[in-house]
Amino acid sequence: MTLRWRRWLPLLAALVLADCAPLLLRDDAIATSTLYTFVVLSEEGAPIARAITSATACPAIELDGVMRAMTVRAAPGTMPLRPTFSTPANSKPSAFPVSTCEASIPPGVMRATIAGRALPLPKAMPRTIVVLGDTGCRIKIADNAFQACNDPAQWPYPAVANAAAAAAPDLVVHVGDYHYRENACPPGNAGCAGSVWGYGWDAWEADFFAPAAKLLASAPWIVVRGNHESCARAGQGWWRFLDPRPLAPRQDCNDPADDDIGDFSEPYAVPLGTAADTHFIVFDSSRVGIAPLPSDSAMYKNYHSQFGRAFALGARRPNTFFMAHHPVLAFAPNPAQPQSPYPGNAGLQSVLLSLEPVALFPPDVKALLSGHVHLFEVVTFSTPHPPQFVSGIGGDSVDTPLPLPLAAKQTPAPTAVVSAIVATNRFGFMTMQRDGARWTMTARDIDGKPMVTCALGERRADCAPAGWLGGEASRRY
Repeated sequence: MTLRWRRWLPLLAALVLADCAPLLLRDDAIATSTLYTFVVLSEEGAPIARAITSATACPAIELDGVMRAMTVRAAPGTMPLRPTFSTPANSKPSAFPVSTCEASIPPGVMRATIAGRALPLPKAMPRTIVVLGDTGCRIKIADNAFQACNDPAQWPYPAVANAAAAAAPDLVVHVGDYHYRENACPPGNAGCAGSVWGYGWDAWEADFFAPAAKLLASAPWIVVRGNHESCARAGQGWWRFLDPRPLAPRQDCNDPADDDIGDFSEPYAVPLGTAADTHFIVFDSSRVGIAPLPSDSAMYKNYHSQFGRAFALGARRPNTFFMAHHPVLAFAPNPAQPQSPYPGNAGLQSVLLSLEPVALFPPDVKALLSGHVHLFEVVTFSTPHPPQFVSGIGGDSVDTPLPLPLAAKQTPAPTAVVSAIVATNRFGFMTMQRDGARWTMTARDIDGKPMVTCALGERRADCAPAGWLGGEASRRY
């Protein structure tokens, strides 16, 4: 190189760096503004990439080295006021200063990234599955319920989610109730002092996205809708962030006049593995109450047709797991009469009895997965009912213990006879591990250590240890 060219090198280098600087800043800005990235599984297991961003435009998604545009699912905005279960003075409009972006991931893609972050892709044969639910921190004036969100021992969801991520799952299932921070923390309450609240982004981030960041990055998710995500509560965020299907008109929970649209969504199936011999059926029970439904009511008719479609999705498949937030065949503690726990959800039972008068579910349903009751609970039957698993110990205040052993003839449903029940109210999550046709279901504590292990056979769960396992107790809300 001649001396003349050497003189120009510093200037050339400066020009190159100056020209590249905007691009470097843009890349850095995209990484900073992209707050969360994750994958939810939609109908037939189709993976949907999601990104939540504070930027004005969506980041691109890179699929096997090819950059693709993401589309805006929900733009920033402040949504109309949805009053909470308390007084309007304790409610406020839902502010969402973020965009939700999405893109389908086509079959065969080997690597997908957003803002430089690798997305977890579905495994050909998932073998370890995490199941958790009822994870948020409860702040609710109507119930005088103020969980100590600032105390990791009282609200351990961050630890539970990190332990679940450390289990290296191939799939995560959340059985509903992501959001609980409905009202402002009262003055002088150190346990929840400073907590964000309401149904907007700040509460959604604090209650779900921030503590679940590692778990969201670890595996694709199947999301089940809980009653806390009904339109009258956190439904606006549910439709913006989590539901995997396209957002339809009038389905966003913004207008109460449309709640009969926004509160019901079609069931869908997620097949597992290349052979697709196993299906997870996802059912939206968010609107159901606790009383039997009159057969001439709109809700009864809606659920009747949806159960029929759900059962058709799993027909002729030997391993169908039916998932709804509300447990059909489990007990819930009754503080007023501790020796008489509440039975399973009578609203759903009233519809199911018209379809399957004895077992409530068709023979291809291997087991039921739910939350809502803040216990880990397994109920198995001598009648032909599928065993019910409840994994509602993810972080919200746990329920009081069940009165085990049960009194004679106590049952969660009129046609069911209980043969065994296991329960604990210690915080944690459940794992499902597959070995061929065999499944092992394990309740784990906040450190990921086993508490209960159940071998799942043909409509029977054999668990050890059996019975009540104890743990911390608190009021049932």
